[in-house]
Amino acid sequence: MMKRLVNYLLEGILYIAPLTITGYIIYSVFMFMDGLSKDLIFEFFDIKIPGLGVLTLLIFLVFIGFAGRTFIAKPLKSLFHNLIGRIPLVKFVYSSFNDLFSAFVGKEKKFNQPVLVKVNLSSDLEKIGFITEENLSLLDEEDKVAVYFPHSYNFSGELFIVPRANIKPIDISSSDVMKFVISAGLTGWEKT
Repeated sequence: MMKRLVNYLLEGILYIAPLTITGYIIYSVFMFMDGLSKDLIFEFFDIKIPGLGVLTLLIFLVFIGFAGRTFIAKPLKSLFHNLIGRIPLVKFVYSSFNDLFSAFVGKEKKFNQPVLVKVNLSSDLEKIGFITEENLSLLDEEDKVAVYFPHSYNFSGELFIVPRANIKPIDISSSDVMKFVISAGLTGWEKT
């Protein structure tokens, strides 16, 4: 029982620590920038501007984000990809997961075409999925597309090659459709 309580305590610390540390760092930087900017403006112009610390902090954070993305992140990302690319098994696993995650978020989102697919031609049974590839010339399939069917309550799914005639586009945002499928239909649709 005591071991379980200690585990809960450690998990609680793990959940709250990043948020608390981030908040403390932002507060400390704000106080430093606010004091510095107020002192400099008062010394040179003999005026006090309320809210100058917030503006200074926002400009500072935008600059750090820009520098991090352009000067720091790109070279490190490139070095990391080159290193991973040299290890065959790790390269395969990493690239598979990287492609999967970038399909959900990021610039290369793939799950942006939600569709209803008629599963059985003799019934009205349909599944919700996402078209991931329309050009299947590699498989010598002209009138078919690749449709990914996510599983409910799980981070997995199946890929089917489906006749284009069995597909009906859904005019709802892909994120709402994904939430609907992942939650087994419990989230419902957002009213607009």
